[in-house]
Amino acid sequence: MQNKNINSDCVNCPVHNVANLVKLGVDMEGFNYVVALAGNPNTGKSTIFNNLTGLRQHTGNWPGKTVSRAEGGYEFKDNKFKIVDLPGTYSLLSTSTDEEVARNFILFGQPDVTVIVVDSTKLERNLNLVLQILEITDRAVVSLNLIDEATRKNIKINERELSKQLGIPVVPTSARSRTGMDELLNYIHQVATGEYVCKPYRIKGYSKKINKSIDELSKRIITLFPDLPNARWVAIRLLEGDQTIIDAVKSGEIGSISVSTSNSISEAV
Repeated sequence: MQNKNINSDCVNCPVHNVANLVKLGVDMEGFNYVVALAGNPNTGKSTIFNNLTGLRQHTGNWPGKTVSRAEGGYEFKDNKFKIVDLPGTYSLLSTSTDEEVARNFILFGQPDVTVIVVDSTKLERNLNLVLQILEITDRAVVSLNLIDEATRKNIKINERELSKQLGIPVVPTSARSRTGMDELLNYIHQVATGEYVCKPYRIKGYSKKINKSIDELSKRIITLFPDLPNARWVAIRLLEGDQTIIDAVKSGEIGSISVSTSNSISEAV
């Protein structure tokens, strides 16, 4: 199954893994890019999804799971975007089915952009998920949603400074009134096409002993899977005893995550 609309210009090539998206039940036929929509529950994520997709959406279940999935599409600047609404979660530690589904989609599906919807009135709590996602992917945009409620509560957020600190675009939005949606669409497009290169913040607050273990294990992982784009995160999850990642390394499935788009596309043809 090959996406006929994929731009032949390598700069604009999608970076998603087509073969893994097929396994995850996502059909990319006729779409250029895939966008994951993540966030804590009650952040307005579904409203943003509805704004972006309109009536071009449908629901179903994730393969082998009872967890429901909504996906849809939209066009922007002559490109077609498939958007997948991930289960609302507070973390990606894979301690629940919802967390496992969300984490595995970002990890194995490699969406071209992950939009992280956060509640502007509860930013500190929401940043936990943002930082976890940035450990997995370097292609993300934060939707600083419910900004109208934050304003009413006299909460002021310097989105430019937050963007600088996180290393990714941060867009103030109010999905109910469609405030900021055009800017959000622009940043999704820029990150997907490579026009905006994210430099995400990565947690470094480990002890010297743990950092040494992470570095040593990362080197071994890269030796086994040289194309793996997030070996450090995999190493951390292995050290923490994440069974899903342990199984993926043992089976070699982790090797299907590659920075090489051409390889992932050829596998799916």
